[in-house]
Amino acid sequence: MGHHSTWTWQELLVLLGVLWLWGGSAQPTPLGPTRSPAPQLKFRLAGYPRKHNEGRVEVFYNDEWGTICDDDFTLANAHVLCRHLGFVAATGWAHSAKYGKGVGRIWLDNVNCAGGEKSIGDCKHRGWGNSDCSHEEDAGVICKDERIPGFKDSNVIETEQSHVEEVRLRPVVSGARRRLPVTEGIVEVRYKDGWAQICDEGWDTKNSRVICGMMGFPAEKKVNRNFYKRLKRAARTKGQSPRLGSRLASKSQPKKRREDVGSRKRLFAERQQLNYRLHSVSCTGTEVHLSMCTFQFYQGNTSTACGAGMPAVVSCLPGPLFTSGSTHKKKQRQQQQGQLRIRLKGGAKAGEGRVEVLKSSEWGTVCDDRWNLLSASVVCRELGFGSAKEALTGARMGQGTGPIHLNEVQCLGTEKSLWSCPFKNITQEDCKHTEDAAVRCNIPYMGYENLETWYWDASNVTEMVLSGVKCAGHEMSLSHCQHHGSSLNCRNTGTRFAAGVICSETASDLLLHAPLVQETAYIEDRPLHMLYCAAEENCLSSSARLANWPYGHRRLLRFSSQIHNNGRADFRPKAGRHSWVWHECHRHYHSMDIFTHYDILTPNGTKVAEGHKASFCLEDTECEEDVAKRYECANFGEQGITVGCWDLYRHDIDCQWIDITDVKPGNYILQVVINPNFEVAESDFTNNAMKCNCKYDGHRIWVHSCHIGDALSEEASKRFEQYPGQLNNQIS
Repeated sequence: MGHHSTWTWQELLVLLGVLWLWGGSAQPTPLGPTRSPAPQLKFRLAGYPRKHNEGRVEVFYNDEWGTICDDDFTLANAHVLCRHLGFVAATGWAHSAKYGKGVGRIWLDNVNCAGGEKSIGDCKHRGWGNSDCSHEEDAGVICKDERIPGFKDSNVIETEQSHVEEVRLRPVVSGARRRLPVTEGIVEVRYKDGWAQICDEGWDTKNSRVICGMMGFPAEKKVNRNFYKRLKRAARTKGQSPRLGSRLASKSQPKKRREDVGSRKRLFAERQQLNYRLHSVSCTGTEVHLSMCTFQFYQGNTSTACGAGMPAVVSCLPGPLFTSGSTHKKKQRQQQQGQLRIRLKGGAKAGEGRVEVLKSSEWGTVCDDRWNLLSASVVCRELGFGSAKEALTGARMGQGTGPIHLNEVQCLGTEKSLWSCPFKNITQEDCKHTEDAAVRCNIPYMGYENLETWYWDASNVTEMVLSGVKCAGHEMSLSHCQHHGSSLNCRNTGTRFAAGVICSETASDLLLHAPLVQETAYIEDRPLHMLYCAAEENCLSSSARLANWPYGHRRLLRFSSQIHNNGRADFRPKAGRHSWVWHECHRHYHSMDIFTHYDILTPNGTKVAEGHKASFCLEDTECEEDVAKRYECANFGEQGITVGCWDLYRHDIDCQWIDITDVKPGNYILQVVINPNFEVAESDFTNNAMKCNCKYDGHRIWVHSCHIGDALSEEASKRFEQYPGQLNNQIS
């Protein structure tokens, strides 16, 4: 009996195994290790202006609406998407956010469909949420106006917008209309061919906070609503005389603002022109866009809408970068005194970049695990911008260096600082710099795109307006940079000195691997008869010309340089191969005459020795995993450094040194600067310098505390610069 029951149990196990295998093979997709169901996908068309069968494609994935990037987009992709939306096929597609820019995540990029797939998820793509695009590249589709028979339209395509997209603040004071940025005004939403207002019944500061964040401001301030109410009542009074308006103005506002009352009064007097679209708006205050709040639309005739209310008015507090006048300087001083522990690096525009935080006097990055718009908005507002447009993952703004300080940041959205949010401390296994988090913030409209900066054939230039322009790089406009003012240097020189630019969203970002310099530094006394080529390329100090050639020697501080490209574009020499200079002595081409500067400085910054390195061979010596080498110097090949690769100049090659023959014993700073003349564009020049403390006793040298120039806090940098020197060779 026992043997029989054992046999039955074995038979049952075999049968269950067969059923499991049969059931598994019947699945369209093999079961993953977690066996979790695929997130439900929904699709909708959005944007304006559009018809019911066209628009920006938005995908609902992982409980969040997002868009699709137009990179590599094809008609085959549009066919698959239109079928998702209930149409039989696509007749076209649109790129570059033709239907307006979306908000939130960009779910798909580099989508490549054959056209017959049942789901967009079956097409090739970079992976959900993995994108290097901005919302300026949102894709749209134009579907054939023929529905799939029997299609159940759970993805309602509205002929009239059921969600809000474009929002603006319209100033009502005549003087404010000329000032930028606009910080106070009526909240209006795009509707059909014009703009509509929001009824302010139930409106609160949380709603205002969301609007201000969208407009690029970190906070809201109280509006004098009673003043607007009095204006409204006065405007409703029939036969209102100018004197009554004047009396009202004198009672409610200081004299200097009376002139604005008329324009505000006219606003409410023209009540018949108001077109209310939304009411009952209720935000939590953490939303990054009004469309994420709850609200209701007015239906039908809105002439009697908002009877007990008036148009919603919002007033915002601008961040320090967008505050003008003496107040701006005051806030800048306050900001400097406060020493922010957060910054953005590597972005092409104001308000975007890799998030870096200061901990234990050292700057580090934030891992992108669980990184979202709530946390990104806390960063943006803390830095004086508005809410976040995008929470970027996967080192979209380039890889940082040094420590990764924070992981799994989970802000509620109400925090004043990222440091107030819950987070996990990092371990080396948790994250790599390929997972550095970044943000794009809303910034105020300043009208700078209407100024003076274009690149075109200078033959039709009739006037020079600026000369001697010297920018630090953070200015919002050329007019904010140093320049000659009205005394132009090239007023009558014609067009041959007209400046030009070529703009790009991405750039390289070079930085030196500081620990390698520290590990490889040593002194060599090299005989003069071995330095003729180096002398020809000016790699020795000026006193070498007076030496008794070929007798004697020069004392050289040698070290290796490993230069990484952590940016978002390859580093390429400024000049093309046709203009590279051949150096017969070393028998190689120089693609850049000055690629790095090497200096020995006293603690007070006085230069006592210098060297330089020409880029005779910019190539990919090694690369990160999954990154292919692209540049190789052999056979007059193309030169450059690929993103994710590095170029190694070993300590034993010519000119990879500083001639310290004339340097006296003492305590010094070793400084290496890459791309010192800014000949090639980079997203960040502040990390191009590396510094080390060093002690030289006349025979030996100790190099320590090497770090990238912007890696430390201001206090730590000051301590480094005021380094008192080593009393012995025991480096702590």
